[in-house]
Amino acid sequence: MGHSLYNTHVKLLAFDLLTLTQTSSSSSSSEPVSFSRNGALLSRAETVGTVTSRDLKPNKFLRFTIDDGTGCVNCILWLNQLSSPYFSRRNPADVRLIAQMAQHFAAEIKLGLVARVRGKITSYRGVTQITASDVVVERDPNVEILHWLDCMKLARKVYNVIPPCK
Repeated sequence: MGHSLYNTHVKLLAFDLLTLTQTSSSSSSSEPVSFSRNGALLSRAETVGTVTSRDLKPNKFLRFTIDDGTGCVNCILWLNQLSSPYFSRRNPADVRLIAQMAQHFAAEIKLGLVARVRGKITSYRGVTQITASDVVVERDPNVEILHWLDCMKLARKVYNVIPPCK
């Protein structure tokens, strides 16, 4: 399987996300840390669940937790795009747009709402989390069970498939 899922937002339940194996980067510190599941390297994930905690630090970040019934996933949404040196080399109009979208996502995230979170799988203080790039508040009451079904189907047909030996 190798890198075939590496830049794909894989749909995972919290239980699966929290049991990923962190793979240390090679001797080069410029390579990003990645995670693996059954030998497949993963860098991005999507999860759906109820927002159970919310900690806002204005113009810095919003830390929140998504509970899908199998576990709780910590998520972080950065809100410091306008002051971060990371964005200093990018087009200012693009940075403003990214900052506006992040502020919009932060305003939407409320306790008790069901949200779909997509982003980069990262680790903070040894705990796996999602650094959110996209957050959608879901209105369909069936979205959680549909996400569960998608996750189980993908696990069985895609994520757990052992590649043939070469």
